[in-house]
Amino acid sequence: QARLVESGGGLVQSGDSLRLTCLASAQNFINRSRGWFRQDPGKEREFVASIDWGDDTTYYGDSVKGRFTISRDSTTNTVYLQMTSLRPEDTAVYYCAASTNRGSSLTRANSYDYWGRGAQVTVSS
Repeated sequence: QARLVESGGGLVQSGDSLRLTCLASAQNFINRSRGWFRQDPGKEREFVASIDWGDDTTYYGDSVKGRFTISRDSTTNTVYLQMTSLRPEDTAVYYCAASTNRGSSLTRANSYDYWGRGAQVTVSS
């Protein structure tokens, strides 16, 4: 019954902004670190951003640092990814995930226990 569901993806132009939302279906995700990963067809899954459940420390992949911001609403366990200055290379399926881990391990996909089904983001030039 516990699920993560992404929304807010779509087709935008280079330079545009977009906000992704990850809705948690239950209280199962309390005290869970949360992360966003992305994957383009034929490429490896790439770390985008994460937020630590204990102290709200955030981590970002080098390719998105300064452009993307992860945040959470602790009352609902909803997590957001605000994306600005989007580039065509940001095109990917974006996945929301939850983890019991903390710290730098949150940059690794195998640290996460639950995954959403993904939301497509396409950035045209």
